[in-house]
Amino acid sequence: MAQFNLSRLLLESPQGGSIERGVFSGLFCLLATAVAALVLYGAYYGGITALLLRSSFFSLVACAGLIYYALQMGRWARIPLYILAFVALIPGPYLWHSYMDIIMRGAMSVPEDTWVFLALISVVFLFVRIAVGWALVVLMALAFLYAWFGYLIPGKYGHGGYGLDRLTSTLMLSTEGVYGVPMGVAVEYIFLFGLFGTLLTKIGTGSVFVDIARGLTGRVQGGPGLSAALSSALLGSLNGSAVANVVTTGTFTIPLMKKVGYSPKLAGAIEAAASSAGQIMPPVMGAAAFLMAEMIGIPYAEVALAALVPALLYLFALMLAVRLEAGRLGLERDTAAGLKLLGETLRSRGYLLAPLIALIGLMIAGKSPTQAAVLGIVVGLLISPWSKLTRVGPVDLVECCKDTLINTLPIVAAVASAGVIIGILNLTGMGLMVSGLIIEIGGGNLWAVLLLTALASFILGMGLPTSAAYLLLAVLVAPAMTQLGMNVLSAHMFIFYFGLVSAITPPVALAAYAAATISGAKPNETAVEAMRLGFVKLLIPFLFVTMPGILLIGDGISIAVAIALTTLATFSMGVGFSGWLGSTLSTAQRSLYVVAAVLIAWPELATNTDLFVLAARGAGMVILVAMLVRGHLEHRCSQRASLATD
Repeated sequence: MAQFNLSRLLLESPQGGSIERGVFSGLFCLLATAVAALVLYGAYYGGITALLLRSSFFSLVACAGLIYYALQMGRWARIPLYILAFVALIPGPYLWHSYMDIIMRGAMSVPEDTWVFLALISVVFLFVRIAVGWALVVLMALAFLYAWFGYLIPGKYGHGGYGLDRLTSTLMLSTEGVYGVPMGVAVEYIFLFGLFGTLLTKIGTGSVFVDIARGLTGRVQGGPGLSAALSSALLGSLNGSAVANVVTTGTFTIPLMKKVGYSPKLAGAIEAAASSAGQIMPPVMGAAAFLMAEMIGIPYAEVALAALVPALLYLFALMLAVRLEAGRLGLERDTAAGLKLLGETLRSRGYLLAPLIALIGLMIAGKSPTQAAVLGIVVGLLISPWSKLTRVGPVDLVECCKDTLINTLPIVAAVASAGVIIGILNLTGMGLMVSGLIIEIGGGNLWAVLLLTALASFILGMGLPTSAAYLLLAVLVAPAMTQLGMNVLSAHMFIFYFGLVSAITPPVALAAYAAATISGAKPNETAVEAMRLGFVKLLIPFLFVTMPGILLIGDGISIAVAIALTTLATFSMGVGFSGWLGSTLSTAQRSLYVVAAVLIAWPELATNTDLFVLAARGAGMVILVAMLVRGHLEHRCSQRASLATD
């Protein structure tokens, strides 16, 4: 009977009446189901022209989004939002109706187009303001002002000015504006993979990940911390959202970590750092990864494969730090976990991994990511009836569509605004000029440009969703990096990584703050601790320049050497940051481990045979080995001394 409990489909409405809430919740669910049907059909069968597919998708999502946010507001704010929600439904059907006429006149706008464009832009501005915030609204407003009044600017940064008719043609009647590549990624990938992840969570795959992680790591000292890191990273690879991941897994893992002796601050930091791994962990990753594939023009599978080694290095560093912290604090083990739990989990619920295995297998077999995701959803629906606990009924399916749409609203708003900004930058030529300006500011030095890019990515990542921050930097900054000789994939990965670090770095640190709420620790202290645990995300992007082999770029030897060197450097840096390896390390010992890591990862190509580079890396390895041997001998001596005392 629980499957037919319609109350689960109701949206929150603190000030709305029960009838109003019921009617608009039903309308929202209807729109969510329509969006899911449109996306699934377009993903598997195709055949819908890009402009028509994207405009229909945005009309449905914007209408649903304005209804969703209206229900959370006061009475007088709700009425205009409801009106604008129905206005949002106009552009999609209008373009369907006028499509052939638009083609015949070469996408030149007519007065009717302009009125629809004004309605569309009004919807975009309000939708973005409510779903994302003021930052993107201000950027869009500045972009429009520049387009209109650019003729007043002297010199190379000025232009002839563009009127409403030209803006209508570019931003609405083509795939260069609101309905550009970012919106295409939202309809083709982001909503689809979000639906895939939501369905897997609904049938219980997330809990399987948690129990597998506990089975693998639970009996190790500090096992709950290790299982939290592993399970959160695995679950995050499905939903690609750090904050959602913290809320999902943290309610279980954080209390368990505190129970065995982790401090609230450390427990929250571990969960935050682990949850933020989901956005860089294949196969699904975050929304920006799909955008990257489209911006670069390569298959998403190549992006996911390139991201694999850095993601594993991040997870390795995190689990190493968690294990060393457990040893330093002398923490207990999770007595309820171990191989017995692992075997029982795989035996009773292992079949719930079938959709994920199907997704990966189909992409390896050559299916497109969208077709693989659709078939993965089908596999999930086929296996769900095998148990009463995992059975998915009609209401559950609608709830999956509803939850996916709610989670997607800020991303769709962000890509719509990014499409407007990028469209105007391309129309006015400002994008290319900014790239040249960045090279001038950096003095033509790649490392200076990288530092500027890292700072810009971090700042934008604080105020904007990752997808919007990535899109703007991919248009404005990535060309400058590639002009200075950086590989295209490496440049975009660099921007991608630094756009993500704001999840665990103050002053925003949303994932850390969410974890602190559950653990009861101070938010900023949790964020600083999470930053220490997740240091790889801050340092490894610079290695994309000197050791592109970790992105699987280059020949087999350069890839193998790059992976070996970065693994050693990550281990050494992790020990240095932790301050414990069998016993407490002195400041000098910790410094030597950090120095060894820097020398091993010396900023030159992995296969560089220059004498100085070889000497630096050799010295780093000698220091690391010497420190490990010394630590081992000291540990044995202390054990013998304690035995002699006994």
